[in-house]
Amino acid sequence: MSESTPSAATKRPEFRNIHAFRDLPGYRWPPAAVVSGMHRVSGLMMFLLLPFIIWMFDNSTSSEISFAKFRAAFNIGMLGLPGLIWKFVALALIWAYLHHFLAGLRHLWMDASHAAVSKEFGKLSALITMAMSVGLTLVLGARLFGIY
Repeated sequence: MSESTPSAATKRPEFRNIHAFRDLPGYRWPPAAVVSGMHRVSGLMMFLLLPFIIWMFDNSTSSEISFAKFRAAFNIGMLGLPGLIWKFVALALIWAYLHHFLAGLRHLWMDASHAAVSKEFGKLSALITMAMSVGLTLVLGARLFGIY
């Protein structure tokens, strides 16, 4: 064999399948991957809670009586569940909408601006997206729970 050809002693890279339950918990996800995954989760949450969203909109705008029932569901409860549970469901929906909206704007910005496609921008914009979605959710949650 000549020196320019690889020898049999050269170690080739080894590829193996990962075991999701064993390997993924130890994997360090970069912030951009977390935001991307949460974008998908928030979209799924909004889709699954669509009947609840339609019910809220219908009962809040139909009449004064239906609005009173709507408020009672959040204050007293309904369907055997206390009002606190329904407030947490609404809070989850608020987070899902805010995160999905902000992450969508982030993705649109990255699609429209070629300068925005870098590792640094991905990390910074992901951290800003997470901070804004959680911060706005806390502000609106405080209003939902009557803190102000």
